[in-house]
Amino acid sequence: MNAKPLLDVQQLRAGYGRVEVLRGVDLQVHTGEIVALLGSNGAGKSTLNNTVCGLVPASGGQVRLDGADITQAHYRDVVRAGLIQVPEGRRVFPNLTVLENLELGAFTRGRERRAPNLERVFGIFPRLAERRTQRAGTMSGGEQQMLAIGRGLMAEPRLLILDEPSLGLSPMLVEEMFALIQRLHADGLAVLLVEQNVGQSLEIAQRAYVLENGLVRFAGTPAGLLASDELKRAYLGI
Repeated sequence: MNAKPLLDVQQLRAGYGRVEVLRGVDLQVHTGEIVALLGSNGAGKSTLNNTVCGLVPASGGQVRLDGADITQAHYRDVVRAGLIQVPEGRRVFPNLTVLENLELGAFTRGRERRAPNLERVFGIFPRLAERRTQRAGTMSGGEQQMLAIGRGLMAEPRLLILDEPSLGLSPMLVEEMFALIQRLHADGLAVLLVEQNVGQSLEIAQRAYVLENGLVRFAGTPAGLLASDELKRAYLGI
């Protein structure tokens, strides 16, 4: 791709204290693209997400969103710029209602268009509309995942990072989740998909990265990744 990437990560380094987790990561996501980020537990995927979003400070390298340097930006400014993460584990507010959780999604970005965005989310997730007055903590895991994604959509993301969206879901709900991601992609949303479900991630992604010990081991198309028996065995378990 020759067009300027929407998200451009160059030689990114980050960690916790003296432990360096990311050791010079390059990664790009273009407008309207699904990019799969794969790797075993401990490879650095969540650290990469959190560093890009301003939750973990970068110790080196650069992160640009649509050409603007956000490497050292406060996480609220990252959200204002349109980079939204739906974190692993859903992290909904259990004592708040579905509606209150969704409205909080528009606290930093999208507040002026909260009403039409709410109707859009309810159109995508009719179950959330039915349960708008229910406390989030009483919902099933699948419903909480819908709520977490809906809350992210309320912020009008330009790029949505989904961290393990299918984790803990039944096989039927996993199918629904991947169909939803494809629907969001069809609407033009760029998605960075961090998933343990390798097979289905590669089916819907245009490009993929494999992280190993804080370094990019592979960057390319899903077909290129699946063509390497060594990579499939060593990093994907397939």
